[in-house]
Amino acid sequence: MKHLIIGTAGHVDHGKTALVKAVTGVDTDRLKEEKERGISIELGFTSLTLPSGRKAGIVDVPGHERFIKNMLAGAGGFDLVLLVIAADEGVMPQTREHTDIIQLLQVNKGVVVLTKADLVDEEWLELVKEEAADFLRDTVLENAPMVTVSAVTGQGIGTLLEMLDHVAGETRAKTAAGPPRLPVDRVFSVTGFGTVVTGTLLEGLLRVGEMVDVQPQGLTARVRSLQSHGEKVDIAMAGRRVAVNLAGLEVDQIERGSVVAGINSLTPSNRLDVHILLLKSAARPLKNRLRVRFYLGAGEILGRVVLLDREELEPGSMAYAQVVLEKMTAVAKGDRFVIRSYSPMRTIGGGTVIDPAPRRKHKRFRSEVLDALATRDKGTPIEMLGHFLLGNSSLPELADAAAGSGLQVPEAADLARKLADEDRVRLVPGDGKLYLVTTDIYRRWAGELDLMLESYHHEFPLREGYPKEELRSRRFPALNNKVFQFLLTALEKDGLIRNTAQAVARPSFIPGSGPEEVLLIKRIRDELAGAGFQPPAWAELAGLAGIGETVSSELLQFFLRSGELVKVANNLYFPRETLDEVRQKITGYLYEKGEISVGELRDILQTSRKYALPLIEYFDKEKITRRVGDRRLPGRALVNYTIEN
Repeated sequence: MKHLIIGTAGHVDHGKTALVKAVTGVDTDRLKEEKERGISIELGFTSLTLPSGRKAGIVDVPGHERFIKNMLAGAGGFDLVLLVIAADEGVMPQTREHTDIIQLLQVNKGVVVLTKADLVDEEWLELVKEEAADFLRDTVLENAPMVTVSAVTGQGIGTLLEMLDHVAGETRAKTAAGPPRLPVDRVFSVTGFGTVVTGTLLEGLLRVGEMVDVQPQGLTARVRSLQSHGEKVDIAMAGRRVAVNLAGLEVDQIERGSVVAGINSLTPSNRLDVHILLLKSAARPLKNRLRVRFYLGAGEILGRVVLLDREELEPGSMAYAQVVLEKMTAVAKGDRFVIRSYSPMRTIGGGTVIDPAPRRKHKRFRSEVLDALATRDKGTPIEMLGHFLLGNSSLPELADAAAGSGLQVPEAADLARKLADEDRVRLVPGDGKLYLVTTDIYRRWAGELDLMLESYHHEFPLREGYPKEELRSRRFPALNNKVFQFLLTALEKDGLIRNTAQAVARPSFIPGSGPEEVLLIKRIRDELAGAGFQPPAWAELAGLAGIGETVSSELLQFFLRSGELVKVANNLYFPRETLDEVRQKITGYLYEKGEISVGELRDILQTSRKYALPLIEYFDKEKITRRVGDRRLPGRALVNYTIEN
């Protein structure tokens, strides 16, 4: 069964709280001051069982002009509204302001309730009905049913419940899909339990024991227990009033306007991209950068409206804007908000959040900015994801792309795969995650990399390729090392590059394959072949081969990387084949004699101590030999090899 929240709206002293008591039996005025003054100051809460058996939460809001911000704290969770108009007074200032708020929040279902019917005659009542109907024309409640009641005599209460049940049946319930999101409208402490927050669960499910975020504070807590409509529950469903006992947090860490949400599901920001409407009833145009009061979720934050295509917004007009807030907030794409003038405080407009956490400050009067906002505002989900990726020069992870497009992660994943099937998006896997880039951007990157690699290979033909970290910092500074590696792996899989441990090369590139390099390499090989066990120092070797100093260094690194040369000591390099031959001679001698000296190795190789000593010390490090005094015995590597074979 779906769960709904019914909210009241209307002018002060028009009988909202008395009406709630008449249909539920509960007086929602709980504060001493409310009892003394006879008006609601704070939000009141209770529940109602409708004739069909359907249960609904009731949020009773204050009607006094001074407490509009409290009314707004509850109105964001309404599924349908009881617009209360007293029959003895008719439409009054806060009737109008509350209706504007309902209109701005797009609470499209409701019942108009004419209260205090016992105080007027039929003729007067008919006039009030006509006035209410005229007033509601062209609003979301234009076609709402109208019921006449008296909370004192009980007149019409049964009819109201039947009508309310009927409208509730036509009202769309909040979705239980996706991560939970509960804007906090009350925070208090309960002895023995700790911190408790309440609010309307807008989306998802809350479960006892699960971890949640509290944003925008960036806190994490465990759900210790849950209550909904006065009952202890293990799971709370979207569309219910919920009290959440949070373990690990203090009352002063949370405030009205905070949001309890799924882990990493919301991104705090002090900047929002919005589509804004200035009410026709606004007293004056809204000027660029005007300071106003924003009501988002259950919170109030001061901020400024940056108009992106004009200097001022005329009453009754709409525009795209970027809101710059004076505090952080955490909202979702599609959330609706209300704005009130800074002073005097009057509701002047509202709108819809297009991007809850834009990455940058927008430049004004830019067609590309306005086009992007229009796509995000009106486009289909697949268009929104595609547009987000088009404007993203990094390689966003799926969850970030979903958040940036205002989509849930599962939906974004399905759309990304569809775009990949259409060759519009390239999926880059890595570390159990999925990263996204448009196919056009991916191909552009591949083309740019190919040109960079071609140039690098031409300049450094003996090197294995472009060093990865240098390449990342020059061309992809926005990517961290891990994500850059994922990109390189994808490019290699597509046959566009070749990866080594430290470098990137063109697929067909072979170091030293050019005619000049082939000739130089042959000269060095020839010199080393003639030197036997007495190779000259590298600088001397390069001189003998007629190679300059700069090329000499490149050539040495080429030989070392390929493994053709091995550094035995400082400035002393042996061909690997020669070194293998020395190893065989040492090994054979040790098998026969059990030990060997530097002098004996010198004689075996028919060389000098200048070469024999660094060679025997090299094989000490390789654990082929083991020094004991002036002699060498078989080392661990040689002993292990003998045992295994």
